[in-house]
Formats: sequence, structure tokens, C-alpha cells
Amino acid sequence: MQLKNDLLLRAAKGEKVERTPVWLMRQAGRILPEYRAVRASVSGFIELAQTPELAAEVTIQPVDILGVDAAIIFSDILVIPEAMGLPYEMVEKRGPWFPETVKSASDLKKLRIADGVDDLSYVIDAIKITKKNLAGRVPLIGFAGAPWTIFAYMIEGSGSKTFSKARAMLYTEPELSHELLQMITQSTINYLKAQISAGADLVQIFDSWAGILGPDQYEEFSMRYIRQICDAITEVPKTVFAKGAFFALKSMGELSCETIGLDWNMEIKRSRELIGTDKTLQGNLDPAALYGNDAQVEAAARHMMDQFKGTRHIANLGHGVYPDIDPEKVKVFIETVKNYR
Repeated sequence: MQLKNDLLLRAAKGEKVERTPVWLMRQAGRILPEYRAVRASVSGFIELAQTPELAAEVTIQPVDILGVDAAIIFSDILVIPEAMGLPYEMVEKRGPWFPETVKSASDLKKLRIADGVDDLSYVIDAIKITKKNLAGRVPLIGFAGAPWTIFAYMIEGSGSKTFSKARAMLYTEPELSHELLQMITQSTINYLKAQISAGADLVQIFDSWAGILGPDQYEEFSMRYIRQICDAITEVPKTVFAKGAFFALKSMGELSCETIGLDWNMEIKRSRELIGTDKTLQGNLDPAALYGNDAQVEAAARHMMDQFKGTRHIANLGHGVYPDIDPEKVKVFIETVKNYR
């Protein structure tokens, strides 16, 4: 199907664009009353994500309501461990929780490599429904968590400030760690390829906990697996977003991907110098800037755009939009980007 708005894809590939495309991480939900109404109709986040028709509905809401240049499928990075045989729960106000975790080689034997099609059919069906209902208005982004971030949850069992159990595993059981990371990597490749076959126009890899590793460990236990994924996915453009991994920007510039996402702590000019000129940069407004009044939000957005001016750029926040931010302020950000020349 011919896309009516292909700005995102052209910007990712470094092609000429009339204006900078804009979308937001975590745009599908959280801030929108329309999303909260849909979520209230089911038992919670997991049921919503596993009901393809509803997942498709909340995926499209930001396109209709906010006017973004792309949709991103409503799902969660932790569907991969579940598909591998390690189910999770979403605890209200606490986040994800795994009743069982990986502690030893015997735990590893209970896991399988996900095929990404049958074991995650609800995501694949949601993508197909979304593509049909978008009718080519904007591209659809698929995504997965980076292997290190998925590993961190599978070892730790929940979110953490330090992920000390997961980091300890890298030191005490490096072979076991690499074995699990390789299983996650292959599962992720299978999953992303299934998303692409279903209609995803671009895929993003989220390394949410990149910044808690040191540079050497990040190269060994994260970057090498992200590299495998980037090399394996050749069908569509790829974006890598590694929060807090400023020390790895030069290495990221050598990945076989089109776009590198920057968080709001990454200085734009320096990031461009480290990454080079043949990658598109995505980001990187501080989400907290959207708490300001309209004039403040517009000024912050324009300041960001000024720093990216003349280079390959996809406008976004430096992390996901916070749930208590006023959707009207998000609209100000989006319109400021769209009107920027």
C-alpha cells in the first residue's frame, strides 16, 4: 500500500524531506483520555495488549488526536520473555513483575527460542489490523527490547534502580549470560521479522537499561547482540535507542541501522560528531519540557530543532512521554516541529 505520508521513512533513509517528521515514544496511551477509556474496558494493560482489535485502536489514536507522522504498535518489550516461557504480570503503580526468574542453567533449559509468529500472534494480528485501518495514512513502527534490557528483567524479576542481580550475573556467570542473551537475540530477530511481514514499515530497538552498564560490559553484553539484530534485519529501516549509553555513540555509528535515538542528556552536536553524518538522529527533547506553558514548550521545541538544523533528523522526545502531561502541550510540541523551517 502506497503511504500518503512517508516522511518518517524518507528521513530515516537520509532522503530529502519537506519538513522534519515527528512522533513520540509512548504516544499510544498514557496521556490520552481516549486510551484510558479503552483500557478501563478490560482487566488491565496485558489484556489490552493481547486483544488485537483494541491494541490496534489505541495504536491509531495518536495519529487521529495528536497528528503525529507515525503510529507505533501498542505492545510491550516484555512479550519476548513470555513467548520464551517466562510469563510476567503488570502490577498497578509498580510495573512488570516476573513470578519466576532465571537463576541457573537449569532455569535456562526451561526456556525456548520464540518463533515470533505463533507465540506472539496477538501482536502480529494487531499489526495487520492497524495497517488495514491506517489505510496508508502514516507508517507503522514495530519494536522490540534490546537483549540486555530483556535479560535484565528476566534475571532481576522486576524494574530496579541498579539491576544488581542482572549485573552480578554478567560477572559470576558470563557463559550462562551469553547463552541467554543469544536466545533472546534470536527470539527478537524472529519477532521483528514477523512484525515486518505483518506490515511494520520501520522497527525500533529499545535498550532502556543501557546506561547502567559500563562501556566494556556494554560492548560485550549488549552492543554485540544489537549488532546481530541490525545485521539480520534488512527489510526495513531500523532505529536503535539506548538510553544513557552516551559512551557507546561512536560504536552505534558503526551499526547497520539508519537511525540512532538520543536521550535528552545527550548533547546534540557532540553526538553528531561521534556518530558521524551517515545516520539519522532521533530525539531528543526532555519530556519534562512539556510541563511548561505553550510559549515555553514552543521555545524548547524550537531550540531543539535549531540544534538539529541542516542534518538528518526525526523529531521526538528523549524518552517516553510522561503519563501526567497535558495532551494539549504535546500538540504544541508537534505543531511547532511541523511548522519549523
